[in-house]
Amino acid sequence: MKAFILNNQNMKFINNWEIKMVMNQSGILDNLPTHARSLEFVMKPGKDPRTTLSRLSQEFPGMDTIVGLGPALLLFMGQPVPGLHAFPSMSGPGCNVVSTQADLWILIRNTDQGTITRQGRALETMLAGAFVCIRRLDCFKYAAGLDLTGYEDGTENPVGEEALAAAIVQNQEKGLHGSSFVSVQQWLHDLTHFHGMHQKAQDDIIGRRKSDNGEIEDAPHSAHVKRTAQESYNPPAFLVRRSMPWIDTSGEGLLFIAFSRSLNAFDAMLKRMTGQEDGIVDALFQFTRPVTGGHYWCPPVDAHGRLNLIAAGL
Repeated sequence: MKAFILNNQNMKFINNWEIKMVMNQSGILDNLPTHARSLEFVMKPGKDPRTTLSRLSQEFPGMDTIVGLGPALLLFMGQPVPGLHAFPSMSGPGCNVVSTQADLWILIRNTDQGTITRQGRALETMLAGAFVCIRRLDCFKYAAGLDLTGYEDGTENPVGEEALAAAIVQNQEKGLHGSSFVSVQQWLHDLTHFHGMHQKAQDDIIGRRKSDNGEIEDAPHSAHVKRTAQESYNPPAFLVRRSMPWIDTSGEGLLFIAFSRSLNAFDAMLKRMTGQEDGIVDALFQFTRPVTGGHYWCPPVDAHGRLNLIAAGL
């Protein structure tokens, strides 16, 4: 099977004869932007979101924007998407994972922060009839894609055909084909504590050497790389990560963004990180903690570049 990625159109040859178009939102598989803004919205009480969502579909900005719909919004519209559920809250020895599930998530991507600000204001105005923005977070690309700890984020990201297979729903019924699921978490780092550690202690937390990004074979079982090795799950838990650092008056950290064809992969990873399997907690919790968490369904786009909301009843 061969795959060709043309912006937001993925052409797949099936049995060497049939050509099927996988119309995913292009930002899902695109490289990291230099700047981004994450917006989370909840429905206004007593307001019907259908008209507003239809307008969002018609005026979808394309490659500069990724849109995800939350489970409660789809349930309200009487169109639950199979496999979508609210972000789980869970606790492990000395760690907590919170759920702050919203109804709508939008990521604006661009090279210019001013353009992002203008686009963000326009989107909030467009959505104001049915939604209220409860969280805004500006993010940026650090160097070649590093976390603020100085370690590379997403080293094991699948690429090419493997990324397409991991992140995009394929061969499904109309309205779901070309869609994706996304897990979003804002992590708050204590970088003063982290940078106060010896280099070996830092490397053991991540499971990689900062000097060359090489994986440490004899790293502790709690090392993040060992806790989240995608091939070690059954079935394998492949994700396409598009995380970006953030900083504001409340602190600094990482906005974790991971796309997948099924939320099962992320949920399994989160359970292991919090010690649900074997009591071993991911060493990341030694210096950072998640302060938000949400699951969303990213609808496909149609041949005209508009959001395809058939599965949402529109």
